Amino acid sequence: MQFLEKKRPPPASTERGRQAEDHAWAYLQAQGLRLLQRNYRTPGRGGGEIDLICQTPDGTVVFVEVRSRTSSAFGGAAASISATKRRRIVFAARHWWRLHGGNRPSRFDVVTVQGPQVQWLPAAFDADA
Repeated sequence: MQFLEKKRPPPASTERGRQAEDHAWAYLQAQGLRLLQRNYRTPGRGGGEIDLICQTPDGTVVFVEVRSRTSSAFGGAAASISATKRRRIVFAARHWWRLHGGNRPSRFDVVTVQGPQVQWLPAAFDADA
């Protein structure tokens, strides 16, 4: 039954998200950041996920949330990061630090991709958000 072996293509939104992450990473790399990990997920349900974990030339670890929108309606990409989403990102960052030794400075950045435009928001929120 060959028809059962065919894989379904990923949803369009998943592909757009991956492309936005690729675009954001290319931008951050051009700014001198080094990629440590991509799409880090905590184990189990209800955990968090971090799109990109990078390091600046001075050693700061940067946890990056990438948001993409096709228009600026409803506040655009940056406005779509809810308090719940920020808590999940912070939860995932704390989990990552437990695995990798958390004694370096860190921050939470947001990169928005809206069409061809990329906007980098360093220190967009903090762990207390």
